[in-house]
Amino acid sequence: MLGRVLNTHQQWLCRQLSDLGYLVSRQVAIADTGPEIVQALREALARADIVITTGGLGPTTDDLTRDLIAEMLGRKLVEDPVTLAQVARFFEIRGRTMPDRARVQALVPEGSRILPNSHGTAPGLAIQSGSLRGARPSAWLILLPGPPRELRPMFREQVVPLLQREAPVPAAFVCRTLRSTGLGESLVQDKIAPWLKAQVGAGLDLGYCARPGEVDVRLAAQGPEAESVVAAAEAIVRRRLGESLFGVGEDQLETVVVRLLTERKETLALAESCTGGGIANRLTNVPGASAVFPGGWVTYSNAAKQAWLDVEGHALAEHGAVSEPVARQMAEGARRHLGSTYALSVTGIAGPDGGTAAKPVGTVFIGLAGPFETVVQKNFNPFDRETFKQVTAQQALDLLRRKIPPPSPS
Repeated sequence: MLGRVLNTHQQWLCRQLSDLGYLVSRQVAIADTGPEIVQALREALARADIVITTGGLGPTTDDLTRDLIAEMLGRKLVEDPVTLAQVARFFEIRGRTMPDRARVQALVPEGSRILPNSHGTAPGLAIQSGSLRGARPSAWLILLPGPPRELRPMFREQVVPLLQREAPVPAAFVCRTLRSTGLGESLVQDKIAPWLKAQVGAGLDLGYCARPGEVDVRLAAQGPEAESVVAAAEAIVRRRLGESLFGVGEDQLETVVVRLLTERKETLALAESCTGGGIANRLTNVPGASAVFPGGWVTYSNAAKQAWLDVEGHALAEHGAVSEPVARQMAEGARRHLGSTYALSVTGIAGPDGGTAAKPVGTVFIGLAGPFETVVQKNFNPFDRETFKQVTAQQALDLLRRKIPPPSPS
């Protein structure tokens, strides 16, 4: 509530739930104080069949949710021995002594379904409202821990099956998200919306979600014809957007690139300047990336470009570090030194200073060396530094994705 922590839960949970066909009607952020928590929960249980809370389940004095909910529902808190053993084991395998206060995380309201936490200490809980005055009959209250690394796998692995079993969506629901890059949101809409009028008329819910360098197209329908409506719409979107589509669902561009390289048993080296290792970071977030990514360089200075990538001094002097010749030599040097199938290079002006009339802030050159003539792409990304780096990394990975030959038909 002080604005120091970004609430990413609302975005992530709303997307997961809407993709499953559950309509999220309200989201509320409240302070960690008793009256606000109880009031918000009573209001939510009176108007919704499913209420999800995040946070407030840990061992510190400001973790009030578990205790307040037990009191509100008139249920005793009892120590669950299995949960206590899991909490103790969490500290044991890390070679740490369990603090006495951590034991409170094994207290659960009577009648709760315990959602074990395999990534932390505080378990999640699922409780029906029971005879709580004003609550909807049989409303479900689901309590999830605050850290995303704990919340997300718990929701996917335990909450989703529980919801589908105990509170299924009343009609068949189909949702598909197609992920695109290289096109702006307005252009994506212009390319597909006019050709989807028949599907929209038949019940298609068409939506867009734009982020730096990406636009998602969400196709959803409910009812007996949902599958055919979404399938017809997907075929149109794929035909209209073509190579701009890189994945579906929660695919990340780096995941797609690693998968393509793995399938072909090929490798990639990196020579980064303006992205500061951002491309390498994205690749190494993908499990199995070590099989296709032997390494790279962050050559932020001209001296580093010369010493590690064999960039010629006269190219730097004549054209500058942000130039087509330097991007070319960076990519070719990285590929040569690591013997990789491909090498990507990036060199640009992230700003806010350093631009000129000929090369304004946002100018970037992306090089791609491989078993073909080296390609250099010039782009203009006039954003803040962080967005500039995100978009440039996206453009570099997409340049490679489009150059990797598709797998041969089996």
